[in-house]
Amino acid sequence: MIISKRKIAMFSHVTVGSSNLVKSTDFYNAVSTPVGLIQRAVIPDGGPLSSCWVVEGTALPRFYVYEPFNGDPMSVGNGSMIAFLAPSQEAVKLAFSEGIEKGGTSCGKPGPRPRYGEGYFGAYILDPDGNKIHLVYRGDVIKTCDP
Repeated sequence: MIISKRKIAMFSHVTVGSSNLVKSTDFYNAVSTPVGLIQRAVIPDGGPLSSCWVVEGTALPRFYVYEPFNGDPMSVGNGSMIAFLAPSQEAVKLAFSEGIEKGGTSCGKPGPRPRYGEGYFGAYILDPDGNKIHLVYRGDVIKTCDP
């Protein structure tokens, strides 16, 4: 059943857990800026403490880092990964280096990934809690003004 023909984002929000919200917030501020995201205020709603990022001027989608809601220790989802779309190859490189400086661990340095498509350029990094993050410029499917 089609509810609406309007175009909307695929996701409302994506969330990862954290064992140290201050450290994770510092890490994601470093990684998110080069890919065009800004941190937004989170209005307390009775849930766990969190930090949030969006594309400037938009309400959705959102990326959150939370202390686990149930109070149990944070754990990483094996096979889970968040891919942040970057506006250029340079943004991928910058986000990767900033993430490493803020406690991330490399699991795939920036470079072409031709097996995914001509123009696909990405890097992989684990955040301070071990969540797998992919920084990607999709030159295989988008066109930009990059020289």
